[in-house]
Amino acid sequence: MSSPDALATVTATLRHLLSGTAATVSTKAPSVARLGENGEQINIFLYGTHYNPAFNNFPMPGEARSGENAFPPLPLVLNYIITAYGANDDDIAGQQLMGRAMSILHDHPLLSRADIEGITPDSGLQAQIERVRITPAALSLDDMFKLWSSFQSAEYRLSTGYQVSAVLIESTRAGRAPLPVLKRGEQDRGADVTAAPSARMTGLRFPSQKPGAELGDTVTLVGENLAGDNRVIRFQHPLLVDPADAMVLRPIDLSPGTGGTDTELTVKLPAQTDDAEVGSKWPAGFYSVTLLIQRPGAPSWTSNSVPMALCPRIASVNPTTAAAGTVVLTIACLPQILPNQRVLLLFGDRLIQADAINTPGDPAAVTTLTFTVENAIARVTPYVVRLRVDGADSIPVDFSGDIPQFADSQKVTIS
Repeated sequence: MSSPDALATVTATLRHLLSGTAATVSTKAPSVARLGENGEQINIFLYGTHYNPAFNNFPMPGEARSGENAFPPLPLVLNYIITAYGANDDDIAGQQLMGRAMSILHDHPLLSRADIEGITPDSGLQAQIERVRITPAALSLDDMFKLWSSFQSAEYRLSTGYQVSAVLIESTRAGRAPLPVLKRGEQDRGADVTAAPSARMTGLRFPSQKPGAELGDTVTLVGENLAGDNRVIRFQHPLLVDPADAMVLRPIDLSPGTGGTDTELTVKLPAQTDDAEVGSKWPAGFYSVTLLIQRPGAPSWTSNSVPMALCPRIASVNPTTAAAGTVVLTIACLPQILPNQRVLLLFGDRLIQADAINTPGDPAAVTTLTFTVENAIARVTPYVVRLRVDGADSIPVDFSGDIPQFADSQKVTIS
C-alpha cells in the first residue's frame, strides 16, 4: 500500500501524463495559476478528498491471515479540477488544449505501474493491489459556480472535473498475529461441554419496591436456572478498576443467601454496620450484575448481566430551614463520591451543580457536598432534596410506616 505521500504522487503522475499537451502544466490553485503566465497552460488542482467506503472496514488482501488482526487502510477518493488556458487567454486555443488533455485521460482510465514508477515523491502507490482509476466527474453548473467563487479573484476558464480512486494509505498501527494453537484445553481434550441449561437473569427486585438498591439491602435476582452449588453473584462498576491495569475492572463477588430457588436468588449488600469502610468500596451509580458459576474441574462461566442502580444515601442536610433567596446547602452522603463521578442536587424539580465536593481520606467517613440554590421561593410545602450520582438518585422516602412518606430528614423548608 501507499504512504501519505500518495496524494502528491497522483498529482505528479497526472502532470506527467499531460506534460505534452501544453507548454506549461501547473499544479496550482486557479486563483494564482495564471500569475506570470501568458502562454498555453493546463492547470491541475486537487480541490477535495473523501473516503471510499468500499475499503473502509477491511484490511487489504495479504495483510493478515485468518485469525490475525490488521487495521484497514485510509481509502481516499481525490477530486480534481483541470483547467485549460490558451495562449493570451484565447478560448479557441484553450478548447484545443482541453480536448487533448481529456483524450489522454480517456486513454488512461487506469494508472499502470509504469505510469507511476519514477514519479517524485515515491509513495509506493505503484505497488498497491488495487489499481488507481481516473473517472470523469460531472460537475453541475451550480457546483462549478460555487467552486470558482471560492477561488476569489480567479476568472472562470474552461474546466472539467475528475475523480481518482482509490488511493490506499497504509495504517501506521501495528497488527497482531497470535501464535499457532498447539493444544485445545488441558491435555488437548478440546472444549468442556456441560449438558445443563444455562442460568439466565431477567431482572432484579429491591425491598419496598424501591427503584434501586441501597447499602445494606437484600436484592432478589429473578430468572431461570439460578439455583445450584458453587455460585457467586458478581458486581462490576466502571470506576472500580484493577490498580495494576486501569483497563481491567475489579469485580466484587458476594455469595447468595440461603433458600434460593431456580427462579429467585437473594444477596445482601454490605451495610456500614457490617463494614465501616463499605462507603469507600461500593461507589454509587450503575453496576453490572451477573451470576458466576464455578464448578470443580470445569472452567467458570457467567449468566447474562442485568443493571443495578446503587443509590446514594443522604446522611444529613444543613440547614433544613432557610429564608427565601440564595440558600447554601451542605449535604453529607454515603457511599463516598469518587473524583470522576457526576453529582447533581435535585431541589424540588431543579437540577443544581455542586460547588464543592470533599471526600476525606478516612474510608469510613462521609462525603460532604456544598450546593448553592439561587432564587429559592418560599412556600408552605417543604422542598424534597435528592442527590444524583452517575444517574442513580437517592431515595427520599421513609418506608417504616404503613404508607411510604417523604423523609423529614431530606426536606428543606423555605420561608
